[in-house]
Amino acid sequence: MSLFRPPVCGRRPAVVALILLLLICCPIRARALPRDDYGRPAAPEVTAEPVLSETPPAPPPAMVVKPVAGATTVFPAPALQPVPFPVAIAPLPVPAATDFTMTGEALPGGGGELLVPPGKPLPGAILPHKRIVAFYGNPLSPRMGILGACDKEELLRRLREEVSIWEAADPGTEVQPALHLIAVVAQGTPGRAGKYRKLMTDALVNEVYSWAREAGALLFIDIQTGHEDIRTILPRFEWILKNPDVHLGIDPEFNLVNSQAIPGTKIGSYDAVDVNAVSAWLADLVERYHLPPKVLTVHRFTRDGVTNAQNIVLRPEVQIVMHMDGWGPPAFKRATYRDCVAAEPVQYTGFKLFFHNDTKDGDPLMTPQEVLSLRPQPLYIQYQ
Repeated sequence: MSLFRPPVCGRRPAVVALILLLLICCPIRARALPRDDYGRPAAPEVTAEPVLSETPPAPPPAMVVKPVAGATTVFPAPALQPVPFPVAIAPLPVPAATDFTMTGEALPGGGGELLVPPGKPLPGAILPHKRIVAFYGNPLSPRMGILGACDKEELLRRLREEVSIWEAADPGTEVQPALHLIAVVAQGTPGRAGKYRKLMTDALVNEVYSWAREAGALLFIDIQTGHEDIRTILPRFEWILKNPDVHLGIDPEFNLVNSQAIPGTKIGSYDAVDVNAVSAWLADLVERYHLPPKVLTVHRFTRDGVTNAQNIVLRPEVQIVMHMDGWGPPAFKRATYRDCVAAEPVQYTGFKLFFHNDTKDGDPLMTPQEVLSLRPQPLYIQYQ
């Protein structure tokens, strides 16, 4: 039996004409190919969960940032949701008789001693010959630090001022400026990949790198993993880390792979096994591209932030900085430094100063002279 009735009163031509009109006015659209975090066509799905296969939502309005050359650069603005700072954690008591003097190579300027690999640092090593002073954050968010709180000209002007202040505070140690970019930002939502992190675009990373080079500064790529293994993210940044003036930072606070907690609700951690995997990858990068040693900063403000620190391997190709990034009044910060960093310095140490969080309750921002009184003296200073 036919599915179509015979034409009645010449209706079939009218129906055909109506269908043709609809096809002309409403063409069938092909389904858009899925794209990854960087706007590129996603690779075919060959595993249960391919790495970096996240399809971004429709792009929000772009963010305009002034470039080096003066023309306007437009960054695609990802749906960035920086998680809030954790609440202040009371420092653990430190016995009065604790001796925080390290054994090994003496610091310039009489700042105590450090644990270093056997022999002298490889050619081109930054530490311990220089002190790094870095500005931290992300240009897409003023909440995440000074790197996003002002335009490029103001940012670099203030960085030069801080470098001058540190040079005056410790004339015996050369100061190396740096920009510390959060290139992978932990998120409070899972995203399409379910990893609770957002990767910044190549364009944004490259633009901040151009700012650093204009200022004669280093660039640090900082990674907040969320629920993704640091080992799967690192290769994504080989293109920028193979440059001799680009270094790496990792943030245990936002590494929640084991607990699967939402970033901002629980403080994460790295084990020595993770840090060793990162430093081994960096050491291989140094060898393959014939680079000077890489600096690896590991943020820490709790004892559990880095577990089994005594098992961290020292490699000549990588200079490890245990970096105290807790915030609060000066006494709090000194106690946290003693308990969580100086007690297990691994190799070199760092210290963070928050322009806002350290002073929001009326406390003064610690001066370079006060920071230099710490033992061992930090060789990496970060301003957020």
